[in-house]
Amino acid sequence: MESIINYFQTIPSLHRSLILVGGITFFWVLEGIVPLFGFTYKKWKHALPNLFFTFTTVIVNFALAFLLLKTADFTVTENFGIINWLPEMPLWLYVIIGLLLLDLVGAYVAHLVEHKVKLLWRVHLVHHTDHNVDTTTANRHHPLESMIRFVFTLFGVLAVGTPIGIVMLYQSLSLVATQFNHANIKMPRKLDEILSWVIVSPDMHKVHHHYKLPYTDSNYGNIFSIWDRLFGTYMKFDRDSIVYGVDTFPDEVENASIKGLLKQPFHKSRKPTTWSETNSSL
Repeated sequence: MESIINYFQTIPSLHRSLILVGGITFFWVLEGIVPLFGFTYKKWKHALPNLFFTFTTVIVNFALAFLLLKTADFTVTENFGIINWLPEMPLWLYVIIGLLLLDLVGAYVAHLVEHKVKLLWRVHLVHHTDHNVDTTTANRHHPLESMIRFVFTLFGVLAVGTPIGIVMLYQSLSLVATQFNHANIKMPRKLDEILSWVIVSPDMHKVHHHYKLPYTDSNYGNIFSIWDRLFGTYMKFDRDSIVYGVDTFPDEVENASIKGLLKQPFHKSRKPTTWSETNSSL
């Protein structure tokens, strides 16, 4: 465990880039072998805006990375943060608790708040207005959201007190996990259900991308599914009945346009509709 943390403490930018590109490539290929939905869209055309926003996310995180390092170093030198106030423990347990708490504060809470605060929801919309969710959707975030998420990450690192090695390990795991649970892959239902007791599985996260409430406001988890189950935000829905997108922004052309997506957070709030089992308009 010590060697793993030491590696991630000084992980080269090239290696982080390889994780990003390698993950997208792997799940992109897997989507062609075992797709959940046989989309008729052109994958490269669909991927273009998503990859654009992936690039802007990388730029934002790279530009602000020094703040992450300074914050993590502060928690170590000042012995600040939750895990630094706990009794002494084995390194493996220290790392696991650190990862779990980072996932709670920096990801789950951030995601939930983005859905509950109207101003933040309008920014987060860009991620949800993809009508053909696949592995490229994972990092489809408006630059404003990338900055908002970075603030939550900083707060998580400060509150939890994680050193930079655990932070980089978490971010690498998070990257692969989101590529996995957004991927358009069809896993055996039982296997997916078993996985969903520990991590956010593809079927579990796809429910979150259903186009109507209350399913849109559920399954906020990033890596670990424990938080949704613990805080009552976990929901199940038949994966074959899922319709991607957001009911208030149904224009597929605009939602596939980089220009349209960049302007999307500046639209006025629109009142959502609620899913009805008996009277649904798919």
